[in-house]
Amino acid sequence: MPRYKLVVEYDGTAFAGWQRQAADRSVQQALEEAIARFVGGPVRVHCAGRTDAGVHATHQVVHLDLDKPWRTDTVRDAANAHLRPEPVAVIAAAEVGPDFDARHSAIKRHYRYRILNRRSPPALTRGFVWHVPWALDAGLMHEAAQLMLGRHDFSAFRAAECQANSPVRTLDRLDVAREGEEIVVVTAARSFLHHQVRGMVGTLMLAGGGRLTPQGVRDVLDSRDRTRCGPLAPSGGLTLIGVDYPADLV
Repeated sequence: MPRYKLVVEYDGTAFAGWQRQAADRSVQQALEEAIARFVGGPVRVHCAGRTDAGVHATHQVVHLDLDKPWRTDTVRDAANAHLRPEPVAVIAAAEVGPDFDARHSAIKRHYRYRILNRRSPPALTRGFVWHVPWALDAGLMHEAAQLMLGRHDFSAFRAAECQANSPVRTLDRLDVAREGEEIVVVTAARSFLHHQVRGMVGTLMLAGGGRLTPQGVRDVLDSRDRTRCGPLAPSGGLTLIGVDYPADLV
């Protein structure tokens, strides 16, 4: 039974998240239904990261097993043909060995968060940015972000419903930079807690607005107290932009 790795992008605005839901439409459901239509039977796809409702992806990775071999370009093109008009696309398909697992084989995940920092609200990027109309200092946000790098207990940024066994994570990257009217936050780690990125961005926003010092952001982290976290940044500003794997698996 051949295994395939797919790279998928999607606009998460209309979906209830990646994972199948009892009533609401999900990205997983859209993809599984599209592939099932061309292979002639039910399939199950497994992803690298279960994105929340409204979160986007330019590089989600999934794997699936099919009953017979297919050309990889056929898998890609047939899936895309049956996905229309869903805002989901298979960017690439490759055959991989049975040891490849989109979730468990991943060694790093990369996310980007976009803040539109201007007085006027967005017209063209609504649903893809967090509009913050007051002035933010990206330099202060970056300074604060560097104090969160490394291995820590991230309970202060963890959702109450998070199912992870441990709140300890190693944050490899958390960079903040202004790009015109946007402030862009890029982060990377092997794995993240539920709502961790959005909680960190909301707290960094407070530093950018002068409501917390960089050390104050570190104090929130050290407190392990979710009530001290800044506002949860809206889901629409968040995009999964990459997943890394060991070279011998891909």
